[in-house]
Amino acid sequence: MLIWVMFKMALRSLMTHKLRTFLTALGIIIGVASVISMISIGEGARRQTLNTISKFGTNIITIKPGQKKSRHVTTGRVDTLTLEDAEFVEKYVPLIMGVAAQVYRSAQLKFENKNTNTTVRGTGASYARLANFEMDRGRYFNNEEIRSARRVCVVGATVLKNLFEGINPLGKTVKVDGKNFLVIGTTVPKGALSWYDPDDQVFIPVTTAQKRVFGMKHVQSIDVKAEKIEDLEIIKEDISRLLRQRHNILEGKEDDFYVQNSAQWLNSWGDAAKTFTYLLGGIAGISLMVGGIGIMNIMLVSVTERTREIGIRKAIGAKKREILQQFLIESVLISFLGGGIGILLGIGISRIVSNIGGWETIVSTQSIILSFGFSVAIGVFFGFYPEPLINTVEVSVNNLIDIIYS
Repeated sequence: MLIWVMFKMALRSLMTHKLRTFLTALGIIIGVASVISMISIGEGARRQTLNTISKFGTNIITIKPGQKKSRHVTTGRVDTLTLEDAEFVEKYVPLIMGVAAQVYRSAQLKFENKNTNTTVRGTGASYARLANFEMDRGRYFNNEEIRSARRVCVVGATVLKNLFEGINPLGKTVKVDGKNFLVIGTTVPKGALSWYDPDDQVFIPVTTAQKRVFGMKHVQSIDVKAEKIEDLEIIKEDISRLLRQRHNILEGKEDDFYVQNSAQWLNSWGDAAKTFTYLLGGIAGISLMVGGIGIMNIMLVSVTERTREIGIRKAIGAKKREILQQFLIESVLISFLGGGIGILLGIGISRIVSNIGGWETIVSTQSIILSFGFSVAIGVFFGFYPEPLINTVEVSVNNLIDIIYS
């Protein structure tokens, strides 16, 4: 019953100063809304990134050349991988669906009076299947065209837009670093990441890239697709054993290559994106803390303004604990009000960003509970803050008693 009376008194006090109450709650509103919206944007970006990365396949093993070292210091990569390595892996490693060796480099493409810089990727006939590229028009190059190093190419969706907008590219000739290539196909768009656009590239036979464009004998990476994701570790061990034998690496010596599966890469990116989300939430949480400091200031001002009221209540028998509880209830009410409005505002901001900006946002229950719980905790903590000031009102009580009985 007493709590209900103190609740009504606290509510009456807050309603007496509506503008001050709103401005105090505004700090909590902005803080809670910031935490929810920032985390939702971060989570949406994380999911979008992982979904885009997973389009390349989650059962892919990538082999890359090792690092050149001088006195235990890495000085660059060594050219240790060859087409023959890729052929041996495909022939002798079980539980795999396909293998594709790759070379790649940025180059200029030109069609009529248009030109663009893009990634030219020389690879094998099975690369489109391994990397989950679907053909939009035409076809991918075949093994015969790879053996004969034919100058044919397949263009990605971004290159298609930049060079052939409104034109059917099939059968057209483009210049890749000044050399003529026949366009035989286009790929279905995959969608760009902020740091990488898989559609902004041109695919050519790996032998053509080596002999006629880049002038190299080695390959820069080899992709291997497993039949089942559960077999990735077994396949990694088989590949390492095979390549160590081919490269004549003695026992105890370091590999001149390294093998990584896409699941590890995906997990690494997921962890990095999650850290970024937490960072956004932490930055937004600072504004929530600032809102709590605002509550503390208002509580101190309120105690200073109501010194006479506190003194009278003490004089007629009110306990210090009861007076403190009233200020605590006022503080918590402001936090509840700010937290509730902040949740609605945060969800609204996330929806606006998603609808107008086209970004995927995910409002999680955890972010709502975290931000609202933190705002209430701030209200409770700073609600206790005026206690020392309340204790100093004892002198005023004595003066009021003298006035009452004089």
